[in-house]
Amino acid sequence: VQLQASGGGLVQAGDSLRLSCTASGLTFSRYSLGWFRQAPGKEREFVASIRWGADNTYYAGSVKGRFAISRDNAKDTVYLQMRSLKPEDTAVYYCAAGTPIISQITERSGFRHWGQGTQVTVSS
Repeated sequence: VQLQASGGGLVQAGDSLRLSCTASGLTFSRYSLGWFRQAPGKEREFVASIRWGADNTYYAGSVKGRFAISRDNAKDTVYLQMRSLKPEDTAVYYCAAGTPIISQITERSGFRHWGQGTQVTVSS
């Protein structure tokens, strides 16, 4: 299984950015997908996730209303649309795939497969 994240970059506060993550080696439509991030000196934290099947979405409070996760099963790709970016959104963003039970849908432990990460830097 491979997850390839892309789309990161350097932007200014208030800008938008869309991350993509393309998967291979798994039946994409049967997996829940998640985005996590890790800032320097901090632990990796949950950002957003989307369940397989029903496509229910979940968000961290800090990004709710600004970020949107979506998936395209035909392209084996999950997206994270980020708007109104803030300097505190600066981090390495990781995509993940797994089959978490509902109580794990926002937890790192719920996701088995991880991408390599893409850097997002938001300047003030």
